[in-house]
Amino acid sequence: MSDDSMLELFRQEVETQVAILSQSLLILEAKSQSDEALEALMRAAHSIKGAARIISLDVVINLAHWMEDCFVAAQNQIITLGSDQIDVLLQSVDLLQALSQVAGGELVSWLAERVGEFESCCLAIASLLPSDFSERRLSSLVTVDRNSALSPSVRQENVTFEAIATPTDRVVRVTAENLNRIMGLAGESLVEANWLQPFADSFTALKSRQSELSRLLETIHTTLANTPTSSESLQVLDTARRKAQECREILSDRLGELELYARRTTNLSDRLYREVIASHMRPFADGVQGFPRMLRDLCRRLNKQVKLEIVGQSTPVDRDILKKLEAPLTHMIRNAIDHGIEPLDERELAGKPIEGTVRLEAFHRGGMLAISVSDDGRGIDPDFIRQHIVECNLASPETAAQLTEAEIIEFLFLPGFSTTKQVTEISGRGVGLDIVKSMVQEVGGTIRATSQFRKGTSFYFQLPLTLSVVRTLIVEISAEPYAFPLARVDQIVKLNKSDIYVVEGRQYFTKDGRNIGLIAASHILDLPETPSATDALCVVVISDQSNAYGLLVDQFLGERDLVVRPLDPRLGKVRDISASALMDDGSPVLIVDVSDLVRSIDNMLNSGQLRPVDVNKAKKVSSRKRLLVVDDSITVREMTRKLLQNRGYDVDVAVNGMDAWTAIRSNSYDLILSDIDMPRMNGIELVKQIKEHPTLHSLPVIIVSYREREDDRIQGMEAGADYYITKSSFHDDTLINAIVDLIGQ
Repeated sequence: MSDDSMLELFRQEVETQVAILSQSLLILEAKSQSDEALEALMRAAHSIKGAARIISLDVVINLAHWMEDCFVAAQNQIITLGSDQIDVLLQSVDLLQALSQVAGGELVSWLAERVGEFESCCLAIASLLPSDFSERRLSSLVTVDRNSALSPSVRQENVTFEAIATPTDRVVRVTAENLNRIMGLAGESLVEANWLQPFADSFTALKSRQSELSRLLETIHTTLANTPTSSESLQVLDTARRKAQECREILSDRLGELELYARRTTNLSDRLYREVIASHMRPFADGVQGFPRMLRDLCRRLNKQVKLEIVGQSTPVDRDILKKLEAPLTHMIRNAIDHGIEPLDERELAGKPIEGTVRLEAFHRGGMLAISVSDDGRGIDPDFIRQHIVECNLASPETAAQLTEAEIIEFLFLPGFSTTKQVTEISGRGVGLDIVKSMVQEVGGTIRATSQFRKGTSFYFQLPLTLSVVRTLIVEISAEPYAFPLARVDQIVKLNKSDIYVVEGRQYFTKDGRNIGLIAASHILDLPETPSATDALCVVVISDQSNAYGLLVDQFLGERDLVVRPLDPRLGKVRDISASALMDDGSPVLIVDVSDLVRSIDNMLNSGQLRPVDVNKAKKVSSRKRLLVVDDSITVREMTRKLLQNRGYDVDVAVNGMDAWTAIRSNSYDLILSDIDMPRMNGIELVKQIKEHPTLHSLPVIIVSYREREDDRIQGMEAGADYYITKSSFHDDTLINAIVDLIGQ
């Protein structure tokens, strides 16, 4: 194994053991001389020492050895580890924690810069031990040579990382990219399995036709039996009857087998899909491991006594959501300790226990992840907040006086709104709750707060269970399906044209006592208009913190759970679109980025580019030119199709050269756009087939490829292509200009 691989394994080992050290030290502080905690601490320090010895990192060996000595002394009751002593040990844990975050290739240079810090920690720990204990152990330590102590050479010792670590469950590290790819394949497997049952149903129809054929043959046999007929004819008819019976029996057997296979495949695909979804989940405890330590340090700085209760640590949470939750929950807990929990004397005067409580709870409810952060502190004074709202010119005194407590609390989520007069390192800058709300909305969740003055405050998060699968509303816009995440849809309504009214040139409708602007979704997404032919207008209402908009769509197609598939990174950020997915029938659908869509609407309103919705315009049939897009990448294929449809062309798609060649011979096209690198038949071979065909040789062909070398361009043009364009030209009008040049608008 290479040195870099060993360093990376060592870093992972330290990362695992540091979590045990931190957690066990906090337990030891709460339960002095806890045998279980001391045993865990000794094992963790010994594991780090053994791992460091394998790759000769002597500074780490010495630090881990001193820590192990300290825990041995505590276990033998030679010393007692109180809060001050644990502070010293936690400083060493912090140094090891920082080490675990360094990439394996940079570990040696990082250690070289911090030899002094490691030595200082060793001396600090040594000062906790009796002098005779230190002298007795000193002889067993490794002498640190600053030049050789950081050599990553591997010693030939009968020790492995696996033998050092003793996890309760086997763990395999998989990159997020690989996991996302497996998720996509599992989703495709589920979609493909759904095709088997319709296929079986078609065989059922065939079986019915065969039964009709058998009955017809029986009728013919009966008719011929009553009329003079040659024996040869009757013999042929009997043979046909037997063959029909055989076919019916074979088909019946095969149909039963196919239906059984379809059920098994569907069940297997569904189980695979659920297992992959489960692999994206991590226990809630993984995301809150650092909170007890953070609470301890804050309490010591603020001279407060606070107990942290974490409920639902085994609750499964999507790994991406868990990562995004760390910052908001950290801010919530810091706020609870700094703002919520009162000082000791104030709690005593209020008749409360001196030790305050911050409770963090996670659980599943109604298909969503619910998280609450609550404290038993001083709560929120509505009168003080009301006065602060007036002082910040956010509302007039008359308006502020009429605000309910729930409305007052909503002001806490405004940017820059802070009720703390003194700015400290912990809080008071007015940048916190607004960022928390933004992060929650980013993952499609909501947050609300409740408070009882002098009793406490609670914050409630409601989040999707996973970001890998999203519940969506499927709508049709310009004859294409689009998906809106349900968590970002306020409501859907159907309106009559008479419900629309105009104020200062803008169209509105009224719903639940508020005016909502009406905007055509096709206009925002830059799609061709397809007006409704009926009086019913389908509208999706979306909003941000300050505005609500009604998006006019062609029709509602229903709700679907979609497996999210990220867009090709080479496309960059696609405006108003967050991801893609596959429908049950295998057709692609784009998932709308609602936040980006609202920003686009705001920008168009501010620039005056927004056109009014023509609710009276009738549908019309137009003759449009027909194009065939050939590409094996579903993302590129669909983005090209939508780009051309937005320009008024009818577009078909093919997944490879052979599929395209079949389509070209079966249908009439005005132009072909083809990639080069495809399975079965590549783009160069397809162009040659077209140009060598006696009737298709005049069909215009444009090659659109990622290949940008001049040799590739020459090869494409020599094959007979009319244009050779790179896919980077999607960001300008090169492709459209080439199409217009060949076949016109």
